Amino acid sequence: MRLTTKGLLLIAIPAVFELALLSALVKAQVDTTQEERWAAHSEDVLRQTSAILEPVLLESVRLRGAVLSNKADVTTPVALWMDIDRRIDQLNDLVADNPAQVERTEQIRQSVQAYRQWSDRVQDLLRSGRRHDVVERFSELASIDVLDRFRAQVAAFQNEERLLDVQRSTEAEAARERQQVLVLVAGLGSLLFVALAVWLFTRGVRGRLALLSDNAGRLASNEPLAPVDSGSDEVARLDQTLHETSRRLLEAERIQARFQSDLARRANELAAINETLRQQTQENEMFIYSVSHDLRAPLVNLQGFSKELIHACDDLRAAVRQSSLTPARRQHIERLVDEDIGEALHYLQTAVLRASHIIDALLRLSRVGRVEYRRQQVRVRDILQRVIDAMQVSIRSKRARVVVHDLPSVWGDPTALEQVFANLVGNAINYLDPAREGRVEIGTTPSPPGVHSLRIFYVRDNGLGIPAVAIPRLFNAFQRLHGNVATGEGIGLALVRRVVERHGGRVWAESTEGAGTTFYLSLPEAELRAPRKEPELLTAAASGFSVL
Repeated sequence: MRLTTKGLLLIAIPAVFELALLSALVKAQVDTTQEERWAAHSEDVLRQTSAILEPVLLESVRLRGAVLSNKADVTTPVALWMDIDRRIDQLNDLVADNPAQVERTEQIRQSVQAYRQWSDRVQDLLRSGRRHDVVERFSELASIDVLDRFRAQVAAFQNEERLLDVQRSTEAEAARERQQVLVLVAGLGSLLFVALAVWLFTRGVRGRLALLSDNAGRLASNEPLAPVDSGSDEVARLDQTLHETSRRLLEAERIQARFQSDLARRANELAAINETLRQQTQENEMFIYSVSHDLRAPLVNLQGFSKELIHACDDLRAAVRQSSLTPARRQHIERLVDEDIGEALHYLQTAVLRASHIIDALLRLSRVGRVEYRRQQVRVRDILQRVIDAMQVSIRSKRARVVVHDLPSVWGDPTALEQVFANLVGNAINYLDPAREGRVEIGTTPSPPGVHSLRIFYVRDNGLGIPAVAIPRLFNAFQRLHGNVATGEGIGLALVRRVVERHGGRVWAESTEGAGTTFYLSLPEAELRAPRKEPELLTAAASGFSVL
């Protein structure tokens, strides 16, 4: 039998007993409350009766005093009789469940009305000066006194209510005694049944629970467990689970040891790979530096020789002019010097300058990974202000409008981030479409769900756009689009990608050819945010620059 079934059986027997006692206790509580309510009800009735009797008696005393002192201005307020009549109505409501008391209430009302009529007549006689008639009425009152009849009826009503009060108080006390007895029986019975249930339950499972506890301690100490306990209840299944857990822990330890061995081996391999990569990176940087240094010498020679050739051409022109050659021959030589040789020298100098720029770009690209960043809280708004101020000439020449929205602070190197935004904003301005009014917008977009440590910025333009086939290689070095529109070596976006990745973010682009391009970059959020300011709008009419 399962432990839950045993427990339910042991719980069900005392629960039935407890429910029976609880129902009896609830009934006793209801009876006690009802009797106490009736006792309180009798007290309310007696208080209401006194509230009716006392004003009438006070009025009779006042009237007798007025008769004795022969006061003609005595008058009983109508409000007094209205209040007494209202109290009689309330008394009638209180005893509505007792027909005899209801009848006495009506008799009290009639007595009060009779006394009111007699009192009003006496007051009328006093006001008219007929004191002799007043005395006769008081003489008549001796034989049939309406006030005494009123008092007698009130007394009879109160006596009956006191009898009811005594009876109800007795019943309430008896109900309280029954309730106390039931509470005592319920408490003792509950203790008895609980003790019996605990004894029956622990007698069969105490030893097995001790064995189970011992096995749990052995499992915690990584010791062999005792044999599995026989049975089919939860204790036996739990003991079997402990044995299964012990077996799996041993297997897990073996697997962990194997994993640790593999991890150590992989760590050594990774360290070797990192060392190899470091050496290769160092060799690459040295190779780039060496190649750049070695290439500069022939470039300098080429540039020097080209300048000497230019001077030689100048001397040759002067010699030709002073020679005795025929004009046709002289013009042919001058044309060769000015056109063929001059054009060749121009292309040679352009190629030398281009090669020099490529060498400088290689050196800058190789140094990006070696620069040590000074990370701090960076206000992107201030960076963009400096970038846009430095590009005012280009903005005016393109007749562009630059819109900067409210930007949060980030965590990074201010110089490197200024270079990033300078490249992106510079590209956006350089590749605007001259056929329409240019617009460059810088702002932020919400981060994807679950990403709270990065802020995503965008630089959007309505320029020439980028073909879809060129997007995958956009951030590679020396990749240039629209080369006839703007000059450059094609490493700006490669530098942007390396700087952003070193900051722990990434950069990507979305573009439609002929409609414009949007560059997105994610940067780590500042650890200490700058106080948020309300957006402001600054407009420069000459440059078309605005900050939102």
